[in-house]
Amino acid sequence: MKKSILLSIFSGLLLWIAWPPTPYTTWLLFVGFVPMLLAIENIIQSSTSKKGKKIFNITFLGFFIWNTLCIYWVYNSLKTIGPLVAVPISLIPYSLGPLLMSFACWLYYRMRLSTSRALSLVGLVCFWIAYEYLHQSWDLAFPWMTLGNGFAVSHSWIQWYEYTGVYGGTFWIWLVNILIFLIYIGLGEQQAKNIRLRLLTGLVFALIIPFGFSLYRYSTYKEQLDPSNIVVAQPNIDPYAKETDIPAHEQIDILTHISDSLGQANTEFFIWPETAIADYIDENHIRNNPYFLQIQHFLSKYKNGNVITGAETYKLYNSPATGTATPTQNPNEYVDNFNAALNIENSAEVQFYHKSKLVPGAESLPFGSALAFMKPAFAQLGGATGSYGSQPEPGVFYSQSGIGADPVICYESIWGEYVATSVHMGAQFIAVITNDGWWENTSGKDQHLDYAKLRAIETRRWVCRSANTGISAFINQRGDIVQQTHWWTRTAIKQDINLNSDLTFYVLHGDYIAKTGCVLAVLGMAWVMVGTRITRRKQFKHSGI
Repeated sequence: MKKSILLSIFSGLLLWIAWPPTPYTTWLLFVGFVPMLLAIENIIQSSTSKKGKKIFNITFLGFFIWNTLCIYWVYNSLKTIGPLVAVPISLIPYSLGPLLMSFACWLYYRMRLSTSRALSLVGLVCFWIAYEYLHQSWDLAFPWMTLGNGFAVSHSWIQWYEYTGVYGGTFWIWLVNILIFLIYIGLGEQQAKNIRLRLLTGLVFALIIPFGFSLYRYSTYKEQLDPSNIVVAQPNIDPYAKETDIPAHEQIDILTHISDSLGQANTEFFIWPETAIADYIDENHIRNNPYFLQIQHFLSKYKNGNVITGAETYKLYNSPATGTATPTQNPNEYVDNFNAALNIENSAEVQFYHKSKLVPGAESLPFGSALAFMKPAFAQLGGATGSYGSQPEPGVFYSQSGIGADPVICYESIWGEYVATSVHMGAQFIAVITNDGWWENTSGKDQHLDYAKLRAIETRRWVCRSANTGISAFINQRGDIVQQTHWWTRTAIKQDINLNSDLTFYVLHGDYIAKTGCVLAVLGMAWVMVGTRITRRKQFKHSGI
């Protein structure tokens, strides 16, 4: 038992070392699960009781170590509510993913009771992929630790994400780990030579073919020339001071000044970060808003100029028009608040996008319909939980010249299929607006930047990333960071990017690997249930009762 615990801990540490933003260690993803699989195998082959419970507990330990060490920065964004209070709240994201991972391993064990090891390992991969898809789809979504994200530092290895998305990376990691695991345990099981040769051949092909294709694609990929001049602004305003210490009009002055320093006659988009307009804006009266007029005045010298900016907006209704609308102090009046992106141009036209992938707890109340009774409690605490509205589908901003931009607000940039849907709708480049200052100078900001490279590869679109305190960047269609800013620096960068209207296989078909894995996982769980019933019947008959 002690050996299995040590193997699980070792697995968690290997996966942590392999995870972005650590360079040169990505290859450890190919062996990171081998100790965990050996720990599970040791328990299965032992004479101990309650094997399923022990497998769940031991795997949870390793996965908890891996997750916590990779996303330790979550605590930084919560500690303002109190250093001690933030600890138990932080344990939710630290633990939820590992609980689902361990459940996948428990299902693998249960499947082993009624079928072969080989078929059970196929089931394990499907259970894992199903967990990842669930964890990007339900109200507690947090797909930060999806395995395919682990290649974000070594993006030249996974140029084939334009066909598979990140779930192709998840499958690749598990395939290689399982082959190495089977080869290793075969040494102690007097494995037949022909089987060992097949496993070794399969391992070689599993590594060489994806690597070879990706490196070839990376070296030969050429962008079609369709230039557009973009300026990205990084105002570097302390997120804790945005709404208290610096008036909103002064923050816009900062943004227009640094944007103007690089703007040129043919600049088509100025991209400002999330909630760059640090005051609530009534969407129904936007054209009379002083901040809107201030931005339009700035744009007057740029004939084809557009400003994509983050803002906090609201809409008033005379009835509860949406599930998130809440009553105001006025009779028969309801309000929806939005974390929004705006596209402002040299006309009366204004385009809005309401953030859809809301942060659970901070921006949305998970399972809101079931927990709606808790809204008054949150209101008494002064929180905004559950009060943010959203839109169910992605958006596309179009400039006067017809250029399509995909507005992606912060957290949304880790959803591959969601971003791909906007590209399918007509976006020719991706504009990520974010505020990573809450996490301070931790690896969270670096991981968030690295993950944006995956969106560039999946869609073959440039990513123009504006982060309030950094790191802002331009990422080309191969996933290369062409320019990036320094952390906690007030600056701006500009780039002639290439627009693209071609659609990749992944953009057309989305997360088909994950959806297939979910179907197979459901079949696997049905197998487990049937196998358990058959086993119990046999035990019942054997007892002679």
